[in-house]
Amino acid sequence: MTNTELQRHMEAVSLQFFKRPFTHQARFNARLRTTGGRYLLASHAIEMNPKYLNAYGLDYFTAIMRHELCHYHLHLEGKGYQHRDTDFRQLLKEVDAPRFCHALPEEKAGHLYQCLTCKQKIFRQRRFDVKKYRCGNCGGKWKYLQETTIKPS
Repeated sequence: MTNTELQRHMEAVSLQFFKRPFTHQARFNARLRTTGGRYLLASHAIEMNPKYLNAYGLDYFTAIMRHELCHYHLHLEGKGYQHRDTDFRQLLKEVDAPRFCHALPEEKAGHLYQCLTCKQKIFRQRRFDVKKYRCGNCGGKWKYLQETTIKPS
């Protein structure tokens, strides 16, 4: 999805769920780390995290859009637009938007080792000296395989 497609989708979601137009800018911001999106008070723009679209799909991404649009429309109307405000919580329920978004699945970087005797593989975040340590199963020597990243299952 490009920024222009995001803009069109944001406008459609605003009309469908809020019956009001979205007249400002929507764009992707890949530098967002722990949030699905953010509403900028000064410019009234909405920035969305593309990682959530890739990780959870369009349905959940649309739910995050509804959340940010709640901030947007309430702020423009002069009502309580913050998470703690009653107006905000009530509008979230009306449009079925999450109050907070799920955490992104993290990739862990680390090192892969294999026992030379029993062929067991282990993953460790820190590197260790293979001359100092032995396999816990068979007592065999370790061999360093590679630096790698793993995704949680």
